[in-house]
Amino acid sequence: MTVSPSNIRPQPDQIMVDIADYAANYIPNSKEAIDTARYCFIDTLGCGLLALRYPECTKHLGPIVPGALLHNGARVPGTDWQLDPVHAAFNIGAMIRWLDFNDTWLAAEWGHPSDNLGGILALADYLSRTGQSAFTVGDILHAMIKAHEIQGILALENSFNRVGLDHVLLVRVATTAVATAMLGGTKDQIVSAVSNAWTDGGSLRVYRHAPNTGPRKSWAAGDATSRGVRLALTAMRGEVGYPSALSAKNWGFYDVLFRGKPFSPGRPLGSYVMENVLFKISFPAEFHGQTAVECALKLHSEVKERLDQIEKIAITSQESAIRIIDKTGPLHNPADRDHCIQYMTAIGLIFGELTADHYENRVAKDPRIDALREKMTVFEDPQYSKDYLDPNKRSIANAVQVFFKDGSATEKVAVQYPIGHRRRRAEGIPLLVKKFEANLASWLAPDQCKKIQALCLDPTRLQSTPINEFNDLFVTSNKLPN
Repeated sequence: MTVSPSNIRPQPDQIMVDIADYAANYIPNSKEAIDTARYCFIDTLGCGLLALRYPECTKHLGPIVPGALLHNGARVPGTDWQLDPVHAAFNIGAMIRWLDFNDTWLAAEWGHPSDNLGGILALADYLSRTGQSAFTVGDILHAMIKAHEIQGILALENSFNRVGLDHVLLVRVATTAVATAMLGGTKDQIVSAVSNAWTDGGSLRVYRHAPNTGPRKSWAAGDATSRGVRLALTAMRGEVGYPSALSAKNWGFYDVLFRGKPFSPGRPLGSYVMENVLFKISFPAEFHGQTAVECALKLHSEVKERLDQIEKIAITSQESAIRIIDKTGPLHNPADRDHCIQYMTAIGLIFGELTADHYENRVAKDPRIDALREKMTVFEDPQYSKDYLDPNKRSIANAVQVFFKDGSATEKVAVQYPIGHRRRRAEGIPLLVKKFEANLASWLAPDQCKKIQALCLDPTRLQSTPINEFNDLFVTSNKLPN
């Protein structure tokens, strides 16, 4: 009997092989990447702690059913819970992403690579507590560099948003690869796990865009990173993979979800993404609008006493910002507001600051906000759009100019690179440390904060600290808001 060629199991898609080889064998040796990963690690944890003040976040947290706590599970920072690593990853991932305040990566696709820390931290803590492996904070930094790289390089030239898919599918893929490697998986096991991550397909972006914008965008990454841990654990039990999950004719990811187009590899996997990652330092806001808020803050003193005299406001931006966060009409919830460039800019002009509280209903009722939004027009500057995609620039430029009824106007204030950009590291890192200290103080006792700060600002001691001992520093019995 002749076997039809169509029934012969194919070789794995090359991009999955490359990811697996990188996850299993790459050893980060870039000092800049490791230093940046340390700041990313503490910043990401701080963002998670700050989110614990918000009941819309905390209602998603805790054991999956009442009482389902473990005595030797993965800790959820800022609580006294120990959970199974899959659900702990969801908890940590949801905390990290809730306030839209953790790091960002902008290319053909967008995303937040530190979302992967949910799965990395939960799995490492669980394995260390149960004696299956022994992870240090230094190991976590290496894992973060790898997860950032996998997610970010896939995003460089492959736009999932243009086919309606959400960037969290890249969190799932990156967490799956790195988590399987953390479990000691072979290259073949990592390929199998990653193939299942692609086979899952992808979440629709519907929850990020008007008229459906909602809080799922704040827990979607937690869902994705926890799925990555589950797929890794499944692969280690011998679950088979699907070698042409991407390229299979008719049924693969490319044909079903990517309009038949194979992925462009962008560049070889290394440490590029962590070295160039964008930090949100000054305020929680969708990153394409960060520089617009900086412009607004510069104009605040000039316009704050003349708000009723404003005739129009011009915001000059890039194509990506216009596609994502240019919103008119009603904004229904905080998730809607923190993805509206007009709302963020209005807050900056009115109050001279922007915090997570400014997205809440009690502030949004201020009639001055919508009055200013109605006077705003957003324009694209083609050069801004070009520089946004230029690998040597990666700018995220915006400009704001205010025109008054008497014919006068402010200067056109432009900011090319936000404070969290690689080009402003020297200026940004001291502020990032202050942000971390403030976020710690928002939830933990002063003595805890001092101990954590001292450790985190000592790179050598921090990197050698066992991850379970590190996580124990964040235990508190604080009651979460309902």
